[in-house]
Amino acid sequence: MIEGFKILGDITDIEIIAVGRSIRILPYLNKQHGKGRWRKLKGVANVERISTGRVRLAEIHWYEAHGIGKRDGKIKRWLD
Repeated sequence: MIEGFKILGDITDIEIIAVGRSIRILPYLNKQHGKGRWRKLKGVANVERISTGRVRLAEIHWYEAHGIGKRDGKIKRWLD
């Protein structure tokens, strides 16, 4: 999901940020991954940087649609 990082454990404190047409990159998501009821979500998780092996707590954002799954995740900020 996140390039260069691996999520360790579960994602907690999940919140919906945007749904449907309020997502700015909705045309890209539909074209790249297929049509679906897209939602932008955020949560907190421990992530491991693959290059160094360092584990840190981070806020992550991603897009998700039923039947398609999590896509295009990114780390927004470090929490530790």
